[in-house]
Amino acid sequence: MAIQRSKDQAWPTLRVTDWVETRDTLHMWIQIVGKVRLAYAPLLNHWWQATLYVTPRGLGTSAIPHQFGAFDIEFDFVDHQMRIRDSGGATRSVSMEPKSVARFYDETMRALHDLGIDVVIQSRPNEVEQAIPFAEDHRHTSYDATAAHLFWRQLLQADRVMGEFRAHFVGKVSPVHFFWGAMDLACTRFSGRSAPPHPGGVPSCGDWVMVESYSRELSSCGFWPGGGEEGAFYSYGYPEPDGFAKSPVSPADAFYSGEYSQFILPYEAVRTSGDPDSVLMEFLQSTYAAAARCGDWDRDELETDPRRWEEQRHMSERSR
Repeated sequence: MAIQRSKDQAWPTLRVTDWVETRDTLHMWIQIVGKVRLAYAPLLNHWWQATLYVTPRGLGTSAIPHQFGAFDIEFDFVDHQMRIRDSGGATRSVSMEPKSVARFYDETMRALHDLGIDVVIQSRPNEVEQAIPFAEDHRHTSYDATAAHLFWRQLLQADRVMGEFRAHFVGKVSPVHFFWGAMDLACTRFSGRSAPPHPGGVPSCGDWVMVESYSRELSSCGFWPGGGEEGAFYSYGYPEPDGFAKSPVSPADAFYSGEYSQFILPYEAVRTSGDPDSVLMEFLQSTYAAAARCGDWDRDELETDPRRWEEQRHMSERSR
Protein backbone atom coordinates (compact mmCIF):
# COMPACT_ATOMS: atom_id res chain seq x y z
CA MET A 1 0.00 0.00 0.00
CA ALA A 2 1.35 3.42 -0.95
CA ILE A 3 2.06 5.84 1.90
CA GLN A 4 -0.28 8.84 1.80
CA ARG A 5 1.16 12.25 2.64
CA SER A 6 -0.53 15.64 2.96
CA LYS A 7 0.63 19.26 2.70
CA ASP A 8 0.19 19.67 6.46
CA GLN A 9 2.49 16.72 7.05
CA ALA A 10 5.04 18.04 4.54
CA TRP A 11 5.06 21.60 5.95
CA PRO A 12 4.72 21.03 9.71
CA THR A 13 3.84 23.53 12.41
CA LEU A 14 6.59 24.21 14.93
CA ARG A 15 6.44 27.35 17.05
CA VAL A 16 9.88 28.63 17.99
CA THR A 17 8.77 29.32 21.57
CA ASP A 18 7.73 25.68 21.95
CA TRP A 19 11.20 24.30 21.33
CA VAL A 20 13.71 27.09 21.92
CA GLU A 21 15.50 25.21 24.72
CA THR A 22 15.80 22.09 22.56
CA ARG A 23 16.88 24.23 19.61
CA ASP A 24 19.67 25.83 21.63
CA THR A 25 20.91 22.49 22.97
CA LEU A 26 20.80 20.92 19.51
CA HIS A 27 22.69 23.93 18.14
CA MET A 28 25.60 23.14 20.46
CA TRP A 29 25.55 19.44 19.55
CA ILE A 30 25.60 20.31 15.87
CA GLN A 31 28.50 22.71 16.41
CA ILE A 32 30.56 19.89 17.94
CA VAL A 33 30.03 17.70 14.89
CA GLY A 34 30.60 20.60 12.51
CA LYS A 35 33.92 21.33 14.17
CA VAL A 36 34.97 17.69 13.73
CA ARG A 37 34.36 18.03 10.00
CA LEU A 38 36.20 21.36 9.97
CA ALA A 39 39.25 19.74 11.60
CA TYR A 40 39.75 17.25 8.75
CA ALA A 41 38.34 18.73 5.54
CA PRO A 42 40.62 21.00 3.45
CA LEU A 43 39.51 24.61 3.08
CA LEU A 44 36.99 25.38 0.36
CA ASN A 45 35.99 28.93 -0.43
CA HIS A 46 33.64 30.52 2.11
CA TRP A 47 34.03 27.56 4.52
CA TRP A 48 31.93 25.25 2.38
CA GLN A 49 33.98 22.28 3.61
CA ALA A 50 32.57 22.65 7.13
CA THR A 51 28.83 22.51 6.48
CA LEU A 52 26.24 19.78 7.00
CA TYR A 53 23.57 18.58 4.58
CA VAL A 54 19.94 17.55 4.85
CA THR A 55 19.59 13.77 4.57
CA PRO A 56 16.55 11.44 4.33
CA ARG A 57 16.79 10.99 8.09
CA GLY A 58 18.34 14.17 9.44
CA LEU A 59 21.55 16.17 9.02
CA GLY A 60 24.87 14.68 7.96
CA THR A 61 28.44 15.67 7.25
CA SER A 62 28.95 13.62 4.06
CA ALA A 63 32.29 11.76 3.85
CA ILE A 64 35.09 13.27 5.93
CA PRO A 65 38.60 12.33 4.74
CA HIS A 66 40.82 10.62 7.28
CA GLN A 67 44.35 9.24 7.23
CA PHE A 68 43.06 5.68 7.06
CA GLY A 69 40.00 6.24 4.87
CA ALA A 70 36.89 8.26 5.61
CA PHE A 71 34.03 8.58 8.06
CA ASP A 72 30.78 10.45 8.34
CA ILE A 73 28.49 11.64 11.12
CA GLU A 74 24.71 11.92 10.91
CA PHE A 75 22.05 13.22 13.26
CA ASP A 76 19.16 10.81 12.75
CA PHE A 77 15.92 12.61 13.67
CA VAL A 78 13.84 9.48 13.07
CA ASP A 79 15.56 7.12 15.53
CA HIS A 80 17.18 9.99 17.47
CA GLN A 81 20.69 8.66 17.32
CA MET A 82 23.86 10.45 16.27
CA ARG A 83 25.77 7.86 14.22
CA ILE A 84 29.42 7.76 13.21
CA ARG A 85 30.36 5.37 10.40
CA ASP A 86 33.85 4.70 9.06
CA SER A 87 35.02 3.24 5.77
CA GLY A 88 36.20 0.10 7.55
CA GLY A 89 32.61 -0.81 8.40
CA ALA A 90 32.64 0.18 12.06
CA THR A 91 29.91 2.32 13.62
CA ARG A 92 29.31 4.06 16.91
CA SER A 93 26.17 5.83 18.17
CA VAL A 94 25.40 8.54 20.67
CA SER A 95 21.80 8.75 21.85
CA MET A 96 19.88 11.97 21.24
CA GLU A 97 17.90 12.48 24.42
CA PRO A 98 17.78 15.05 27.23
CA LYS A 99 21.41 15.45 28.28
CA SER A 100 23.90 18.24 28.79
CA VAL A 101 26.18 19.52 26.05
CA ALA A 102 29.10 18.46 28.26
CA ARG A 103 27.88 14.86 28.32
CA PHE A 104 27.15 14.83 24.58
CA TYR A 105 30.63 16.22 23.90
CA ASP A 106 32.28 13.56 26.06
CA GLU A 107 30.28 10.74 24.48
CA THR A 108 31.05 12.00 20.97
CA MET A 109 34.79 12.27 21.60
CA ARG A 110 34.81 8.80 23.17
CA ALA A 111 32.93 7.33 20.20
CA LEU A 112 35.39 8.89 17.76
CA HIS A 113 38.32 7.62 19.85
CA ASP A 114 36.88 4.09 19.73
CA LEU A 115 37.04 4.34 15.93
CA GLY A 116 40.67 5.48 16.02
CA ILE A 117 39.75 9.11 15.32
CA ASP A 118 41.47 11.28 17.91
CA VAL A 119 40.39 14.69 16.73
CA VAL A 120 41.23 18.01 18.34
CA ILE A 121 38.64 20.74 17.85
CA GLN A 122 38.15 24.28 19.08
CA SER A 123 36.14 23.30 22.12
CA ARG A 124 33.83 26.30 22.44
CA PRO A 125 30.95 27.41 20.17
CA ASN A 126 30.96 30.21 17.61
CA GLU A 127 28.42 32.88 16.69
CA VAL A 128 26.66 32.87 20.06
CA GLU A 129 26.72 35.55 22.74
CA GLN A 130 27.71 33.22 25.59
CA ALA A 131 30.32 30.81 24.29
CA ILE A 132 30.39 28.22 27.09
CA PRO A 133 33.10 25.59 26.45
CA PHE A 134 31.42 22.33 25.43
CA ALA A 135 33.00 20.34 28.27
CA GLU A 136 31.62 22.85 30.78
CA ASP A 137 28.15 23.38 29.33
CA HIS A 138 25.66 21.94 31.79
CA ARG A 139 23.15 24.71 31.03
CA HIS A 140 21.81 23.32 27.75
CA THR A 141 20.20 19.96 28.54
CA SER A 142 16.89 19.84 26.64
CA TYR A 143 15.92 17.49 23.83
CA ASP A 144 12.31 17.23 22.67
CA ALA A 145 12.41 14.44 20.10
CA THR A 146 9.11 15.46 18.50
CA ALA A 147 10.25 19.05 18.02
CA ALA A 148 13.61 17.98 16.60
CA HIS A 149 11.81 15.70 14.14
CA LEU A 150 9.51 18.54 13.04
CA PHE A 151 12.49 20.86 12.56
CA TRP A 152 14.11 18.30 10.29
CA ARG A 153 10.90 18.11 8.27
CA GLN A 154 10.95 21.89 7.90
CA LEU A 155 14.51 21.55 6.60
CA LEU A 156 13.45 18.84 4.13
CA GLN A 157 10.97 21.19 2.48
CA ALA A 158 13.28 24.20 2.51
CA ASP A 159 16.10 22.11 1.07
CA ARG A 160 13.91 20.78 -1.73
CA VAL A 161 12.58 24.15 -2.91
CA MET A 162 15.93 25.88 -2.49
CA GLY A 163 17.50 23.09 -4.54
CA GLU A 164 15.08 23.84 -7.37
CA PHE A 165 15.92 27.55 -7.06
CA ARG A 166 19.64 26.77 -7.19
CA ALA A 167 19.22 24.92 -10.49
CA HIS A 168 18.31 28.15 -12.30
CA PHE A 169 21.85 29.53 -11.90
CA VAL A 170 24.95 28.55 -13.91
CA GLY A 171 27.38 30.95 -12.25
CA LYS A 172 29.22 30.16 -9.05
CA VAL A 173 26.65 28.93 -6.55
CA SER A 174 26.97 27.09 -3.25
CA PRO A 175 25.25 23.80 -2.44
CA VAL A 176 22.16 24.01 -0.29
CA HIS A 177 23.92 23.39 3.00
CA PHE A 178 23.53 23.84 6.74
CA PHE A 179 25.82 26.25 8.55
CA TRP A 180 26.26 25.19 12.15
CA GLY A 181 27.52 28.59 13.33
CA ALA A 182 24.21 30.39 12.89
CA MET A 183 22.14 27.18 12.59
CA ASP A 184 20.67 28.03 9.19
CA LEU A 185 20.15 26.31 5.85
CA ALA A 186 21.59 28.47 3.07
CA CYS A 187 22.24 28.72 -0.66
CA THR A 188 24.40 31.50 -2.08
CA ARG A 189 24.79 32.85 -5.62
CA PHE A 190 27.80 34.94 -6.70
CA SER A 191 28.12 37.67 -9.30
CA GLY A 192 31.74 36.82 -10.11
CA ARG A 193 33.13 40.04 -8.64
CA SER A 194 35.20 40.60 -5.50
CA ALA A 195 33.61 42.21 -2.45
CA PRO A 196 35.01 44.65 0.10
CA PRO A 197 36.34 43.02 3.30
CA HIS A 198 33.57 42.18 5.73
CA PRO A 199 33.79 44.29 8.91
CA GLY A 200 33.26 41.28 11.19
CA GLY A 201 31.78 41.81 14.61
CA VAL A 202 30.00 38.44 14.84
CA PRO A 203 29.93 37.16 18.45
CA SER A 204 32.53 34.53 19.37
CA CYS A 205 33.89 34.44 15.84
CA GLY A 206 37.11 35.89 14.43
CA ASP A 207 36.66 38.72 11.94
CA TRP A 208 38.86 36.80 9.50
CA VAL A 209 36.20 34.08 9.35
CA MET A 210 33.68 36.59 8.02
CA VAL A 211 36.25 38.04 5.59
CA GLU A 212 36.55 34.59 3.99
CA SER A 213 32.79 34.03 4.05
CA TYR A 214 32.04 37.29 2.24
CA SER A 215 35.06 37.68 -0.02
CA ARG A 216 32.92 37.75 -3.18
CA GLU A 217 29.80 39.72 -4.11
CA LEU A 218 26.77 37.58 -3.40
CA SER A 219 23.05 37.07 -2.99
CA SER A 220 22.19 34.56 -0.28
CA CYS A 221 18.94 32.97 0.85
CA GLY A 222 18.03 30.46 3.50
CA PHE A 223 15.90 29.23 6.38
CA TRP A 224 16.56 29.97 10.04
CA PRO A 225 14.63 28.56 13.06
CA GLY A 226 14.15 32.05 14.49
CA GLY A 227 13.07 35.48 13.24
CA GLY A 228 9.37 34.58 13.25
CA GLU A 229 6.77 32.59 15.14
CA GLU A 230 7.75 29.40 13.30
CA GLY A 231 11.11 30.40 11.86
CA ALA A 232 11.77 32.47 8.76
CA PHE A 233 13.14 32.43 5.25
CA TYR A 234 15.61 35.20 4.48
CA SER A 235 17.43 36.80 1.55
CA TYR A 236 20.18 39.42 1.47
CA GLY A 237 22.97 40.80 -0.67
CA TYR A 238 26.58 41.52 0.24
CA PRO A 239 27.61 44.19 -0.17
CA GLU A 240 24.01 45.40 -0.08
CA PRO A 241 23.48 47.31 -3.35
CA ASP A 242 21.85 50.72 -3.40
CA GLY A 243 18.08 50.45 -3.65
CA PHE A 244 17.91 46.82 -2.54
CA ALA A 245 16.05 47.46 0.71
CA LYS A 246 13.30 49.41 -1.06
CA SER A 247 12.91 47.00 -3.96
CA PRO A 248 9.45 45.53 -4.54
CA VAL A 249 9.48 41.81 -3.72
CA SER A 250 6.83 39.15 -3.28
CA PRO A 251 4.77 37.58 -1.80
CA ALA A 252 2.93 40.25 0.17
CA ASP A 253 4.03 38.78 3.52
CA ALA A 254 7.69 39.43 2.72
CA PHE A 255 9.33 42.51 4.22
CA TYR A 256 12.73 44.11 4.64
CA SER A 257 14.11 43.93 8.19
CA GLY A 258 16.35 46.80 9.15
CA GLU A 259 17.45 44.83 12.20
CA TYR A 260 18.82 41.97 10.12
CA SER A 261 19.52 43.93 6.88
CA GLN A 262 17.66 41.34 4.82
CA PHE A 263 14.28 40.43 3.43
CA ILE A 264 12.24 38.10 5.65
CA LEU A 265 9.36 35.76 4.85
CA PRO A 266 7.81 34.08 7.91
CA TYR A 267 7.72 30.30 7.62
CA GLU A 268 4.06 30.28 8.63
CA ALA A 269 3.20 32.47 5.62
CA VAL A 270 4.57 29.72 3.39
CA ARG A 271 3.07 26.84 5.37
CA THR A 272 -0.47 28.26 5.42
CA SER A 273 -0.57 29.27 1.76
CA GLY A 274 -2.43 27.31 -0.87
CA ASP A 275 0.81 26.49 -2.72
CA PRO A 276 3.82 26.62 -0.37
CA ASP A 277 6.33 25.67 -3.06
CA SER A 278 5.27 28.49 -5.36
CA VAL A 279 5.12 31.06 -2.57
CA LEU A 280 8.61 30.24 -1.36
CA MET A 281 10.02 30.17 -4.90
CA GLU A 282 8.43 33.57 -5.54
CA PHE A 283 10.24 34.96 -2.51
CA LEU A 284 13.60 33.42 -3.44
CA GLN A 285 13.42 34.58 -7.04
CA SER A 286 12.10 38.11 -6.43
CA THR A 287 14.65 38.92 -3.72
CA TYR A 288 17.53 37.53 -5.78
CA ALA A 289 16.30 39.53 -8.78
CA ALA A 290 16.31 42.67 -6.62
CA ALA A 291 19.93 42.07 -5.57
CA ALA A 292 21.02 41.24 -9.13
CA ARG A 293 19.19 44.20 -10.64
CA CYS A 294 20.42 46.73 -8.07
CA GLY A 295 23.92 45.25 -8.19
CA ASP A 296 24.08 45.22 -12.01
CA TRP A 297 24.80 41.51 -12.32
CA ASP A 298 25.27 39.97 -15.79
CA ARG A 299 22.09 37.94 -15.53
CA ASP A 300 22.14 36.69 -19.12
CA GLU A 301 25.42 34.90 -18.41
CA LEU A 302 24.53 33.71 -14.92
CA GLU A 303 20.97 32.39 -15.19
CA THR A 304 19.53 29.42 -17.07
CA ASP A 305 16.50 27.16 -17.46
CA PRO A 306 17.11 23.86 -15.63
CA ARG A 307 14.63 22.18 -18.00
CA ARG A 308 16.51 23.26 -21.12
CA TRP A 309 17.06 19.67 -22.28
CA GLU A 310 13.63 18.30 -21.36
CA GLU A 311 12.30 18.14 -24.91
CA GLN A 312 15.38 16.37 -26.20
CA ARG A 313 15.34 13.95 -23.27
CA HIS A 314 11.70 13.03 -23.87
CA MET A 315 12.34 12.59 -27.58
CA SER A 316 15.23 10.28 -26.77
CA GLU A 317 13.06 8.24 -24.43
CA ARG A 318 10.29 7.93 -27.02
CA SER A 319 12.76 6.71 -29.64
CA ARG A 320 13.89 3.74 -27.57
